[in-house]
Amino acid sequence: MGGGRENGRSEEYAAEVRQVEALNRLEGPTPDGSGHAADRVRHRGADLLVTGHALARTDSLGEALTLISQLADPTLPLCGQAVFRADRELLHCVGHLGFRSCEEGTFRMPLESDYPGAQVARTGRPVFLASPQEHRARFPDTWERSDREGHEAWAFLPLTTYGQLTGVWMTAFDAPVRMTDGVRALLMTTARLLSQSIEHTYTGQADRALSQSLRSSMGGSGPGVDGLTTAARYLPTGGGLMVGGDWFDCITLPNGRLGLVIGDVQGHDMHAAGLMSQLRTAIHAYAAEGHGPDAVLSRASHFLAALDEDRFATCIYLEADAATGTLRIARAGHPHPVLRLPDGTCLLKHLSGGLPLGLDLEEDNYPVNVLTLRENEILMLCTDGLIESGGHDMYSGWLRVRNALSPGTPEDLDAIAERLLSAVVAPETPQEQDQPASITEDDIALLLLRRDPSPAHSGPPNRHLRLTLEQDQAQALRDARTEFQGLLHDWARPEQVDTAVLLASELLGNVLVHTEHSAVLQADISGEPGRRRLRVEVTDRSDDVPHRRAPGELSSSGRGLVLLDLLAHQWNVRPEPEGKTVWFALDEDGPEEP
Repeated sequence: MGGGRENGRSEEYAAEVRQVEALNRLEGPTPDGSGHAADRVRHRGADLLVTGHALARTDSLGEALTLISQLADPTLPLCGQAVFRADRELLHCVGHLGFRSCEEGTFRMPLESDYPGAQVARTGRPVFLASPQEHRARFPDTWERSDREGHEAWAFLPLTTYGQLTGVWMTAFDAPVRMTDGVRALLMTTARLLSQSIEHTYTGQADRALSQSLRSSMGGSGPGVDGLTTAARYLPTGGGLMVGGDWFDCITLPNGRLGLVIGDVQGHDMHAAGLMSQLRTAIHAYAAEGHGPDAVLSRASHFLAALDEDRFATCIYLEADAATGTLRIARAGHPHPVLRLPDGTCLLKHLSGGLPLGLDLEEDNYPVNVLTLRENEILMLCTDGLIESGGHDMYSGWLRVRNALSPGTPEDLDAIAERLLSAVVAPETPQEQDQPASITEDDIALLLLRRDPSPAHSGPPNRHLRLTLEQDQAQALRDARTEFQGLLHDWARPEQVDTAVLLASELLGNVLVHTEHSAVLQADISGEPGRRRLRVEVTDRSDDVPHRRAPGELSSSGRGLVLLDLLAHQWNVRPEPEGKTVWFALDEDGPEEP
């Protein structure tokens, strides 16, 4: 989260360290004439730079004071520190290291008093006291308060956070210190680093408070609606954040349907989390107003572009009708969902979609995909953290997700969600165990939707696939072949899988080439493994009935019905009230192909 800010500070640290080193070179030899202290002085700038980097990553004031104490050496006998905060009337201790008088939190000093720290708080100018005698001479009314600890020298320096003087840093030494220009420069530079560390700590605490609030709002997916069950999980990124740009939401719509959202705002910092919170609220509001999936995403895209021109978000929004199982889905650059069939077969559902939200390129066209979820089928939506973590790409990550999603029955949706997360966070294979834990890489949002079975329709589960190919979808035929082949992933006879894909491709291609209508493919598998039947139907609205021809050797068409006649165990053409359906069937234990 603070990488850019930390790099910017590094240059500032380096400039200040160069100043300290230049001043140190003017100090001359040490009083005893040895060169050891001089050598140590020459390395102090490098030590300060290392300490500055560490201070930029601290989470507490106590940790920051401990880091500074490591600068102590014979030339800088630092033995105690305290940080005072100034309010309107008092200076009080908020943190210390090595001061007994601050342990009970009883230190209170009026700002108008003759105390060195109070003077610094009033004027903003540092005070350096090289000996108890100097302390007593300059601050006769309060020197005894500091002398109780038995120290020999002190320095009081202003602390500035968010552009304002907010406190004082006191350092004490157990031996006299020559307050030379080099020592003063070193202490003033350290005070600036401490101020930045305190500011960073305050910001981190505010970030964590925001993160906790956002994460608690994603504690669960809600009860869903009758006939539809949901389960959701959110796993934050590492690096100290509790929430990033990923989110999910379940919305009960005015028409009794269920709205589901999953999305991912670009980035893993608190700015992404803040944008996510606003975008999530906006999408929830647009959906609750009754807008369709395409309109919801279009409005959300304009909303995000108005908030931040440099960030985009991917998203899927769907409406689910529990009575019919119909899903109306719009996608904005997000990973495709996965459909789990009742027997555990998993299919990657290729959905047409538009650009990510927030690009504002006046191309906010988000086509609506219509799917039918059958009883005990599960639709899985996730962000890319579930797929690409642990060194995986989209392909190998999809295989890992499929292997975790497939086992078991569809009844326990929460167990499926936990198994998916465990496959990422606690991988079982030796190759994955060698990879770093994904919790340090990216957020993960996961949303599962199941259509619940009706008591009146209990029976052996069948596999079912339904696809609609439009004329203007150039890639749709290839995606349809991929999904259809996935339906037959465990078919006993591989040569029949190639046959089925070939025949289905022929029927779909005939519709797209020879008509001006869309093609609807419906595939069903029934029966016991080893004796199953595949039935494929392709329907279109054209009244032209196909007939068998004898294509020439170089002909590019006319082979569809010939192939059906040669390769299918059964096939036919069925007239419809509007258009026609061509179907074929293959039996897993049927005769060998000619």
